[in-house]
Amino acid sequence: MSFISPAYAQALGGGGGGFDLVQLAPLALIFVVFYFLIIRPQQKKAKEHKSMVEALRRGDKVVTSGGIIGTVAKVVNEREVSLEISEGVRVRAMRGMIAEVMARTEPAGEGKAAKEKAPKSDNSYYKVLGVQEDADTAAIESAYAAKSSEPAAVEAYETLKDPKKRKLYDRLGHDDYVATVNG
Repeated sequence: MSFISPAYAQALGGGGGGFDLVQLAPLALIFVVFYFLIIRPQQKKAKEHKSMVEALRRGDKVVTSGGIIGTVAKVVNEREVSLEISEGVRVRAMRGMIAEVMARTEPAGEGKAAKEKAPKSDNSYYKVLGVQEDADTAAIESAYAAKSSEPAAVEAYETLKDPKKRKLYDRLGHDDYVATVNG
């Protein structure tokens, strides 16, 4: 009785001990899966982040990767921006640390072109008071005195007499201004 079985050597050339291309198929499949699930989306995200950071301009409301929310006060150079995080409080941050742009400002040239293309509303405070758009405060007050009984004239006068409100009204236009103030 023998508990040990005899071991026989394998014959030469019988066992395919050479290199086989099929052995690389699982490795290639794993690389393809990694590329499409991990590498490619990460490259796309990095490209989008780079273009977002390059497009930063003064007035954009941003969030840093540390969670600080601020407004871009100045683009210092291609690597740094100055953020205003509170009134009168400015910090310098690396552009790459900007995680998200919450609100963009419109470029200077596009704002005028878009305003000219947009149809002007017939409901203009200037028309309600019967004055020109470049009228001074005295002309607005005299026009209001003549139409003070009209409810629309009161609202128009309150907007046009205040220089800050008037500037905002002129920049936004009647419909957007009313929507902003009432909304």
